[in-house]
Amino acid sequence: MVKLNGSNKIKTAVFISGTGSNLKNLIQFSFLNKSPIKISLIVSSNKRAKGLSFADKYKINRKIYDFNNKKKSESLTLKQLKMNNISLICLAGFMKILSPNFIKKFKGIILNIHPSLLPKYKGLNTHTRVLQNKEKYSGCTVHYVNSKLDSGKIILQAKVKISKKDTSSSLKKKILKQEHLLYRKAIKKVFFSL
Repeated sequence: MVKLNGSNKIKTAVFISGTGSNLKNLIQFSFLNKSPIKISLIVSSNKRAKGLSFADKYKINRKIYDFNNKKKSESLTLKQLKMNNISLICLAGFMKILSPNFIKKFKGIILNIHPSLLPKYKGLNTHTRVLQNKEKYSGCTVHYVNSKLDSGKIILQAKVKISKKDTSSSLKKKILKQEHLLYRKAIKKVFFSL
């Protein structure tokens, strides 16, 4: 079990591409005494990502790499992770796939949250696909990241009942609420072995 106090929280980087609602949730979580993490770096693949506003608001170091030149962006990112002594990466709506080389070179843990009950519905447009297939349930999954898309070992899942009235946007909202709770629980599970 990892014993933590305020001074030895795990230095964490959050990778985003969009609005950053999971980022905001993780920042708020990091301020709690019982949280094992401290967010020291935010990496965005999109210079217009709304989530970058949280970096300014909470005075967290931020870096933007477009990842169009993947090799260069990943190399710069790895340098930043080293400089900031990062041991944990939380992917939070990060719309780029990290290369096997990056995953191998980063010595810490990488987690991702995905808006489906993996192994079903890997990849994009999950809510639309779930509704098209008339599923009764969907949900979200926190998993370790490996070199295959949305395929790492599952840590925790949360299930959501789909109603007949659900659209992809109403389902997304329902699942997002669960994502915020689940990411916190999964991080605690990883570091406190609850």
